[in-house]
Amino acid sequence: MNSTAQKTLAFVVPAIVTFAVAWLLIDRLAGEGDGEPMANRLINEKSPYLLAHAYNPVDWYAWGDEAFEAAKKEDKLIFVSIGYSTCHWCHVMEEESFSDSTVAAMMNANFINIKVDREERPDLDEQFMQVCQMMHGRGGWPLNVILTPDGKPFYADTYIARETEGNRLGMLEAIPKLSNLWKTDRTSVMENAESLTKGLMAAGKDQSGEALGEDILDSARIELAANYDEQYGGFGRMGGNGRMSYEPKFPRANDHIFLLRNWKRSGDSTALAMVTNSLRTMRNSGMFDHLGFGFHRYTVDREWKIPHFEKMLYDQAMLALTYTEAYEATGEAEFKQTAEEIFTYVQRDLTSPEGGFYSAENAVSEGVEGKYYTWTAAEIDAALSPELATVVKQYYRIEADGNWTNEKGDRVAILHGGQSPAQFANDMKTSPEEFAAKLEQARQILLKKRLERERPSLDDKILTDWNGLMIAAYARAGRVFNNPELTAAGEKAASFIMSHLQAGDGRLLHRFREGEAGILPVAEDYTHLTWGLIELYETTFELKYLESALQLTDRLIEDFWDVEDGGLFTSAAQTTDVLTRQKKLHDGVTPSANSVAKLNMLRLARLTGKIDLEKKSRQIGKAFAEAVRRAPSAYCMYLAGFEFAVGPSYEIVLVVNKRDERADKMIQAIREPYIPNKVVLLRVEDGTIDKRLNTLAEFTEMQSSIDGEPTVYVCRNFSCNAPVTTTSEVLELLN
Repeated sequence: MNSTAQKTLAFVVPAIVTFAVAWLLIDRLAGEGDGEPMANRLINEKSPYLLAHAYNPVDWYAWGDEAFEAAKKEDKLIFVSIGYSTCHWCHVMEEESFSDSTVAAMMNANFINIKVDREERPDLDEQFMQVCQMMHGRGGWPLNVILTPDGKPFYADTYIARETEGNRLGMLEAIPKLSNLWKTDRTSVMENAESLTKGLMAAGKDQSGEALGEDILDSARIELAANYDEQYGGFGRMGGNGRMSYEPKFPRANDHIFLLRNWKRSGDSTALAMVTNSLRTMRNSGMFDHLGFGFHRYTVDREWKIPHFEKMLYDQAMLALTYTEAYEATGEAEFKQTAEEIFTYVQRDLTSPEGGFYSAENAVSEGVEGKYYTWTAAEIDAALSPELATVVKQYYRIEADGNWTNEKGDRVAILHGGQSPAQFANDMKTSPEEFAAKLEQARQILLKKRLERERPSLDDKILTDWNGLMIAAYARAGRVFNNPELTAAGEKAASFIMSHLQAGDGRLLHRFREGEAGILPVAEDYTHLTWGLIELYETTFELKYLESALQLTDRLIEDFWDVEDGGLFTSAAQTTDVLTRQKKLHDGVTPSANSVAKLNMLRLARLTGKIDLEKKSRQIGKAFAEAVRRAPSAYCMYLAGFEFAVGPSYEIVLVVNKRDERADKMIQAIREPYIPNKVVLLRVEDGTIDKRLNTLAEFTEMQSSIDGEPTVYVCRNFSCNAPVTTTSEVLELLN
C-alpha cells in the first residue's frame, strides 16, 4: 500500500456502527408477508449487470444526480462499485457482500451506494481506475471507490472480501473505519480527495513531445520480442520481482496486428513468427471453444489450457480481424478457418434478430464457472460411439480423472488439442481428411448434447463501439475471403446501429437494449464505428459508407477534440458528470479511440484528399509522443497507424465503365497482395455516382478509363504512376 492509501487509513479508528437505521432500510427493501425482497432503484435500469443487483439488500442508486443530492443532504460518503456482467470476481463480491444483510446494513447506514456498469460508462471506469492505480499501482474489477458527497475520490480498491484477511481490510471492518474517518477527521479526507483529484486532472499532461522517428517501430518489435513466450506463444510482462510472468495470458490482438504490418515493412521474420506461432497455439488450446467456436477471455496459465470462460464480443471482433489479416499475409488455411468459426459463433449466439451484436456470454452456469464447457470422460463415452469417443479423448487430451478441478472441487476436462487436427493425424499415421471428418462428426454430436445444459447468461445490450469493431471484422473478412454473406452481416449491423443509435442531430448514442437507445457516447463509439464503415466501403464500394465515415469523423472532432494539446478526450463536451475529461492512447483489450482515429483519419485523408484529416492524425501523434517513446509496445494499434504514415503506402483508384466481370477481376487483382497500408477507391463512369464521388474526393474528377478498359491509377508515397489497364501491370506496381 503506498503513501496515499496509508494516509487515507492512518487516521481511521474503530467505530461502533449503529444498525437501527440500516435495518430500517433493509426492512424497506423487504417484501410484505412473503419475505421476498423488493427491488431497489436498479430495477429501472437497462444494463443486465445493474439489473442483476436490483434485488440486493443494498440500497443501490444508479450513477446520477439523485445519488449525489442524497449524499449532500444526508452528509454521507458515496460508495461506487464498478463492474460488468461477465466479471467473475464481481459476482463473488455480490454473493459475499452485496447480498449479505449484515454488510448491506452497514453500507446503507454509512454510504450512499452507486452501481456502475463499466461497459455502459467506460469514461467513468477509466477515471476511477486511474485513481486506483495512483493509490495502489494496480487495478481491476470489481472496482470500488469512495467519494466525498461532491464526487471527489479519496479511496479506491478492487475486490474487497467480506472479512479482513492479512493486511487487506474486509467490508465488515473497512466500512465503519472509512465512515468514522469522514466523521472524525474530515480535513484529512478532503485533503486526500483534493490531492487525488489534482493528480487525476494532471494525468496525461506529460505525454506530448517531439515527433517520433521511424526507429520507434523497431523499438516496439524488439520490446515485444523480449516479452514473447517462445515455448507457448503469446506475451508476458515483467513482474515486480524482475522476472517475466506469463500468467494470466491474454490474446493481445493489437500486438499481432502491429507485428504483421511491421513484418511486411521490415521483412523481419521474427515479427511474423511471433504472430503465427501464437495464433496457431491459441486456436488449438483451451482458449478456443472447440465445440461451439469463439474464444474465451484469457487463460490463467501459461500454456493456454485453463480459460476464464466468459466470451466477449470485442475479443471475437479483434481476434477475427487478426486471424483474417494473418491469412491475408500468409495464406495459411487454418487462420481462415478460425476466423470463419468465430463468425459462426457470433452469428449463432451473439447476433440480434435485427442484426446488432450482443455484448457477452457469462463464464458461469448452474453456479459453477466453466460448467457449460467442461466434460468428464464418462460423459464423452455416453454421448459418442466408442470409436468417436476414442478420437475425442485422444485429440483433446481427456484423461479418466480429468485435467482441471473446478471451483466445486469436481475433476473435469477442458477440451484442448495442443496441435492442429492435421498435425495430430500425421503423428497418428492416419489420413488427415478421415481424422478431420471423425472429429467434426463428434463435434456436432457433443455440441447438440451441450445444448441440453443450462447456458451461461447472455449480456444482450448492444454497444456502438464494440459493434463497430465487429462490423470491421465482418467487412474485412468478407473482402479477404470473397464471402458476400460475411459482408452482408456487417452491413446489416451497420444499418442497425445507424438507424437505432444515431440521434436526429447526427450524434451517436452508446447503448441499445430492449428497444431503447441511451447514454451519451464516448470517443470509441465514433472511432470504432468509423473503422467499420471504412472497411465496408472498401469491401462494397458503396459511397454511403464513406459519406457516413466522414460525417462521424467531423462530429468526433467537434465533440471530443482537445483544441489546446491535440488528441481526443474519452468523454464528449456534452458529458458533464465526470471529474475531468481524460485522454487515453494506451491500447488495452480493445484499441483506444486515439489509436483508431489516427489510422481512420489517415485512410480517410488518402481516400478523399482532405489534408486537414492528415494533419489531425499527425497532431494525435504529437500529443502522445513522449508516452509512446517510453513504452512503445503498449501502443501497438497506434503504431499500426504510425506504420501507415511512415509508409510505403498506396492510394489506388480503379475506374470502370460499369461493375462487371472485368471490373471484379481487376478488384481481385488489387486485393490479392497483402498490403495493409493501402486505400482503394472505385469510380464508375456513371453520371450520378460520379457526382457523389467528385464531392467526396475531388481529385478523382479527372481520372477516367482508357479505351473503356478497367483502369488503375496507383500513387505510392505521394508519387503517382501512369495509369495501367492489365492485372499484371497492377501487380507489378503493387509489388
